[in-house]
Amino acid sequence: MFRCRTLVLILSSIMFAAGHAVAQQRELRVFNWSDYIDPKVLEQFSKETGIRVIYDTYDSNERLETRVLAGNTGYDIVVPSGTFLQRQIRAGVYQKIDRSRLKNAGNIWKEIDQRMAAYDPGNEYAINYMWFTTGLAYNVQKIRARIGDTPIDSWDFLFDEDKLSKLASCGVYVLDSPEDLFAIALKRLGLDPDNVSRENLDKAAALLSRIRKHVKKFHSSEYINALANGDICLAVAWAGDAFQAGNRAREAGKDYEIAYTIPKEGTLMSMDSIAILKDAKNISEAYEFIDFLLRPEVAAQNTVITNFANAVAASKQLIPAAIVNNPAIYPDEQMMKRLFSVQARDNATQRLIARSWIRVKTGR
Repeated sequence: MFRCRTLVLILSSIMFAAGHAVAQQRELRVFNWSDYIDPKVLEQFSKETGIRVIYDTYDSNERLETRVLAGNTGYDIVVPSGTFLQRQIRAGVYQKIDRSRLKNAGNIWKEIDQRMAAYDPGNEYAINYMWFTTGLAYNVQKIRARIGDTPIDSWDFLFDEDKLSKLASCGVYVLDSPEDLFAIALKRLGLDPDNVSRENLDKAAALLSRIRKHVKKFHSSEYINALANGDICLAVAWAGDAFQAGNRAREAGKDYEIAYTIPKEGTLMSMDSIAILKDAKNISEAYEFIDFLLRPEVAAQNTVITNFANAVAASKQLIPAAIVNNPAIYPDEQMMKRLFSVQARDNATQRLIARSWIRVKTGR
């Protein structure tokens, strides 16, 4: 009797251990921008590796930064923009990436890697995911009805009140991104976008405040559907988002076109990069995921869905001509020279920028 009970207990323990092992499925926790990956890529990754991906999204660098600086986020991988990455590296929230663990590291576009080094010296902590510009997205037909065939090719349509006021009646959205808007405003004023002294910030804030009354909303993601639905006619937008809006409008059978332009004066070039948090619990899985994203066919798939340029050079030959030959997504050499980036701000300056931006948006 005792032996039988012992055998039952042993078998029960083995069955429990086996069930527990099944329950401990490998997983990866990712925190990324909204609408920034092809869902089929996640499905394909899980199917190939057996790794379950828990995938959450955010719509501002500020929200991400609040989470990562507080620590214990519960995530393994995040996708910060360049200046935020630079500041967060200094804060010690990321671990170095061992590129020898990435068999596809050789696929990384060298020019983009070099530009990334401005934020991550030596390319030690991050791998670029996507890069893009900030420009003007607009409803071609609605704009034409108000100003005729005048080309939307300049920041004048944001900063010249006479021009902007003609478009206010059909709706104008502006990114809720002080990093973008202050840099662009400083450049507009002929000032160095990296010189964020209080005097320069006050000048930029004054310029931005003058346009506030013509802006329907400041938001960094809602403008996509607002453009697609015909609710607005102009937005200060990120390139990929603008093309997503155009795709949604076409899919919905709308009778208007959504276009995007990089203003002729040049604009801010931004870079979003994959980084592994220092307290990540699924490190091997994080490396597998990053390596998967560096496959040319996977990078191309994400660009096709998002309309953002990626950092895998070999993917360009797999991307449809309508995207890869579009200078608003992949700028030509001449425009690339007019694109600029900015460095991370120290904490005191960042707080000053945040307060100045609140005043711009609220008028207080």
